[in-house]
Amino acid sequence: MGVGVPRAGLAYLLLLATTMCWGANAVAGKLAVGHVSPLLLTQLRWLLAGLAALPFAWPHLKRDWPQIRTHLPLLLAYGGIGFACFNAALYSALNHTSAINVVIEQAGMPMVIFALNFIVLRQATRGVQLLGFLITVIGVVVVVSNGRLSRLLQLDLNIGDALMLIAIFCYGGYTFALRFKPPMHWLSFITVICAAAAIGTLPFVFWEAARGATILPDLQGVAVILFAAVGPGLIAQTCFIRSNEIIGSNRAGIFINLVPIFGTLFSVALLGEALHGYHVLALALVLGGIALAERGGR
Repeated sequence: MGVGVPRAGLAYLLLLATTMCWGANAVAGKLAVGHVSPLLLTQLRWLLAGLAALPFAWPHLKRDWPQIRTHLPLLLAYGGIGFACFNAALYSALNHTSAINVVIEQAGMPMVIFALNFIVLRQATRGVQLLGFLITVIGVVVVVSNGRLSRLLQLDLNIGDALMLIAIFCYGGYTFALRFKPPMHWLSFITVICAAAAIGTLPFVFWEAARGATILPDLQGVAVILFAAVGPGLIAQTCFIRSNEIIGSNRAGIFINLVPIFGTLFSVALLGEALHGYHVLALALVLGGIALAERGGR
């Protein structure tokens, strides 16, 4: 029996909220460069997100403690890999490579999810889903190349791109593993894995400090940290977890390719960049690809 339209509709709304927050996070990540070091940003982001959720989660944490204790290694892995390692690699990549490179590479994340579902669970991906995925990738390529595909040949790959590949494998693996999430209240789950991420980033922060690369946040850095903790962190991750519960990781993962589209639109709105026809074309391709993949994935 497939997912009913009302529940699927809720998942779509949650995924739109998620990708909007993550699109804004791409802009915020660039604004953070030089104002707070990437690993310190990652640690403070998850620490603040966990603290913000704690007062609301406390009654549920007490009730869910037996489940938390039983599944603690898995919960630590969720936070350590999906949150800490992913964001540490992403923010570090933005210090070494262009946002264009990062966006293109992030578009490959749904394929990681497809592959893990097939290799581990033998869950086949339908041809129409792959076609929809490829159409969304074309939309991403259009927007990041400014409608000039020759621009892709000018991209300069460096250590930042290697870090971004690590990031997409971390988050792709985390998304796949959400199907094994233990039964507990969503506030308990998000609070525990935020705490795990805050703890998991401490070695990275110490390593950053030992290299003399720590940049303490100034006013702009503090603003980015607060935004990243509440919007792309707490709100977006909660929406993404819930949407995965409703429609599954293959179907939810394809929406990740909306992130560069929203990132571009936020750059237009917040940074004064121009809106061009290829932006509209890219948005149509991504939305059309998602609709096609959804039609085949139900």
